[in-house]
Amino acid sequence: MNFELNEDEEMLKAVVERFVADRYDVERRRSYLNEEAGYSADNWSVLAELGVLAVPFSDEDGGLGLDATALSVIFQALGAGIVVEPVLESAILPGLYIAAGLAGDLRDDWVAGLISGERRVAMARQEMTLRDPALPRETTVRSNGDDVTIEGEKAYAIAGGMADGFIVSAIGEDGVEALFLIPADAEGLDTREWRLADGSFTASLTLEGVTIPASNRLAIDDADQQRIETLASLARSSEALGIMGAMFNETLEYLRTREQFGMPLGKFQAVQHRMAGQYALLEQSRALIELAVVSENSPEFAANTDGARAFIAENALELGHEMIQLHGGMGVTDELAIGQGHKRLLVLSRWPEAPLVTLDRYAGAL
Repeated sequence: MNFELNEDEEMLKAVVERFVADRYDVERRRSYLNEEAGYSADNWSVLAELGVLAVPFSDEDGGLGLDATALSVIFQALGAGIVVEPVLESAILPGLYIAAGLAGDLRDDWVAGLISGERRVAMARQEMTLRDPALPRETTVRSNGDDVTIEGEKAYAIAGGMADGFIVSAIGEDGVEALFLIPADAEGLDTREWRLADGSFTASLTLEGVTIPASNRLAIDDADQQRIETLASLARSSEALGIMGAMFNETLEYLRTREQFGMPLGKFQAVQHRMAGQYALLEQSRALIELAVVSENSPEFAANTDGARAFIAENALELGHEMIQLHGGMGVTDELAIGQGHKRLLVLSRWPEAPLVTLDRYAGAL
């Protein structure tokens, strides 16, 4: 198989790597997290100008029309910089849902706004009761003429702080779940922002009699939804791979320069063995991502992506623990990229589901 990148993919990779080199280091990343939205508005505009937000969208929508390979490439590069801008959760993932599920001017306006960086949308589907599949989902929707009214609560809207809209799931009177686009300024919608372990913002939603046009319902079939979720999972795993690589390289450089007993730490055989073991995990993760990417247009795409995610989500934390240990106590601090990267891996490994859940789905597809 040919794993070489084409010209567009190489260009995108170089553009994002340059963005990271010019705008990211440990201190600046911390400052971005402290901004009002939990990321840099200026960086967001630059990412939109560079076309990063437009990668998977069609040419007709003003996107780049690129495939899973390009998506994986840019998220590996974003991960290597431990970038805090919510490219997937605020633009690409909700944008793909809107492009597939809405129609007319409403669809075109929101998709264009997401690609240009002028709008952000957050997915709001998780509820507290979803931790137990036996419990019913509590957010409901009822018809009201040409409108619908939604009632309920959503526990997690990742990157929902200061979003312009939310894609909310609700159970209809027929017992069928549907998705709806709700503007952030809708009457009856209340949001509470809080931070995840990596410092990024999320939001909890309370919906009390939120009434919107029935045309805001996303008419999306199972096949489209599975493909979108598979691409999102691939992006998250690719980001984790980028973080793992950056943490490994930084630790390798530290071991080459930090001396103990008159010699670099990297000269000790026990340390070499530990790094060799983590290098093997890193390369296994890379191989699984490449397997998923090359199977994009085959029936195995979803299963291969699940397999990559299950392995990476579990082993990324092991790699992070080892890199922290090899740095000593300072490895856990926010003053080092190692500590910042590990916190991001912690979120990626548990969102939107635990690795064992993904592994069970992968096993069921075999």
